[in-house]
Amino acid sequence: MKKWYLMIVFLSLLSSGFAQLPDLELKNLDRQYIRLKDVQGKQLTVIDFWATWCKPCLASIPKISELASEFQNKGVAFWGINVDSPRNQSKVKPFVRSMNISYPVILDGDQELMNNLNVSVMPTLLILDHRGKIRFFHEGYQPGDEKIIRQKIQQLLSQAQ
Repeated sequence: MKKWYLMIVFLSLLSSGFAQLPDLELKNLDRQYIRLKDVQGKQLTVIDFWATWCKPCLASIPKISELASEFQNKGVAFWGINVDSPRNQSKVKPFVRSMNISYPVILDGDQELMNNLNVSVMPTLLILDHRGKIRFFHEGYQPGDEKIIRQKIQQLLSQAQ
């Protein structure tokens, strides 16, 4: 019941345009701090929450990488947010290499960002506008979801012009 309530609150914030990326600093794969407000794309930012232990993530990551390549010159930034615990973070960099992830990855081992945005399912994908407002929220992955994400990116890009 609590999860449904939180989702309703989040969706109502989303629809009203108030849901926004918090101003946090997290480490990248080189253990350098990255301020989230500084990684936004000129038009849109796609943020993909994933974990190395997540089987649907294994299927979605190559599709997200394809989308990142497709939209890289259109003002869209892609970021992966890994939520593996600090104990498992040594696996993340080799995982990123083995999956040929073409976009930057940020570590959220303490799940601060994940909890801040009420993300509870892996993978979860968010699309933010140039002001950092969340415009799209997608949980889980099934084959074909990348078509929905592509359409949403195209729709939001056309609205931004």
